Order: sequence, then structure tokens, then C-alpha cells
Amino acid sequence: MSIEHLSSNAAVPPNAIFESGEAHTVASYESELTILRGAEIRLREEIAHDEVLLRQKDELIKQQELLSRESNHRLLNDLQMIVSLLSVQSRGSASSEAASQLAAAASRVATIGRVHRRLHRFDGVQTIALKQYLEDFCYDFSMLMSSEQVIVVEAVEINLPSATGIPLSFIVNELITNAIKYGKGPITVRLEPNREKGYALSVLNDGPVLSEGFDLGASKGQGMKIIRSFVERIGGELRLDRGDNNQGTRFTVLFS
Repeated sequence: MSIEHLSSNAAVPPNAIFESGEAHTVASYESELTILRGAEIRLREEIAHDEVLLRQKDELIKQQELLSRESNHRLLNDLQMIVSLLSVQSRGSASSEAASQLAAAASRVATIGRVHRRLHRFDGVQTIALKQYLEDFCYDFSMLMSSEQVIVVEAVEINLPSATGIPLSFIVNELITNAIKYGKGPITVRLEPNREKGYALSVLNDGPVLSEGFDLGASKGQGMKIIRSFVERIGGELRLDRGDNNQGTRFTVLFS
């Protein structure tokens, strides 16, 4: 059946052949085409604008990384300078007691530098052998502690993506710092399999037991805020309970 026949029977213009039944003219097509071209132009402009923003964001990230590396480098240089000055004063001191104290101070500052270096040594790597890292890190950290406090590492051998391992290293740093500040006696860093999440990393100490109902989420301490932030970053879970034999305090991070 021809278009002309359909047109004569239905009494509609020949160009009204669409299912909607609405009449379309050349002018209407040109109008729609103009609208679509305008939309395309705006879409291209928005895409170009977004690409500019993404490039700017990438540049900012690169600048921040560069500033971070430069800041770390300067900090380590400053720490080394302090160590050198303390060592020189120690050797030039007429008092053996003062010389000993200055040498001890130089040793502690040097240890701070090693701890800081270990926290950032894995920047850019793909995986981390966590047990070895914990042992090396805790050894350096123990050099800053009193003779009554030692750090014991009990860990299984696992390799983790740096996206998980690096946040865990900062978490351990904060938890050990907290245990030194508030606890007493030995500190145990334990890494073991966990049925619920995959692995559990805990820090135990013989300090005072936290009060019943202590809310980790409501704690406003800066250290706890840092810990919660890193735990959230790796999709983990932070728990608090008592240590071995129901003594002391244990912070545990569950992660997969």
C-alpha cells in the first residue's frame, strides 16, 4: 500500500507516518536538529571542562606528593643534624654524666629518624611482607622505650598490598605510642588469622583497663581519630577488649 493511499484514507499529510501520529515537517526536523546540536555542544563543553578539572587535580596530587617527599627529606636531614650536634656536644663535654645523657639523646633522635623512615619506606611499592616489617619497626621503636617496656612481635607470614599494609603500619605506630603513654610492662604486637575477617592485628599492654562501655567511635583523641581513619580506609573493623588472662587492654584491627 502506498503512502499516498494511506494519506488519502486517513486524511493526514503524507509526512505523518510516525507511530506517534504527530505531524513532522521539515521545519520541525530542523528545530529538533538545532536543539540536539546545541545539547551536543554543551555536552562537549562540559566534558572539556571536566577534563581540565581532572588535569588540575592530577597536578595538585603530584605537587602534594612532591611536597610530602621534600618535607620528609628535610625532616630526616634536620633529625640527622640534631644527632650530629648532640654527638659533638657529647664528645666535647667535660662531664661524663652529661656526655652519657647527650649520647643517649642522640641515639633516641636517630631512632626517631629510623622509625619515620620505616613508616614511609614502602611508598610506591606493591606489596609488603608485614611480619618482617613489624619486627623491624618494633625493634626501632623499642629503642625509644624504658628498660621496663619491651615490644614482643608474634606474627604469621603474610604479604599484603601496600594499600592495606601502609595504613596498618600507621595504625600500629599510633597504638604502640598509646600503649607506651598509658601502659606499663611489655607490649605485644600480634598478627594472626581470623575466621571473621581474614586477619587480626592487635596491640596488647599491661596498662589500666578502660572503663566499661568505653566508646571507640566517640573518642575525640587525635591518635584515636587517626586510627579510626586508617581502619576505615582499609575497610577493617576496630575492636577493644581486655588482654591475655583478662589483664590490660587490647586494641584489635580485623581486616581481609
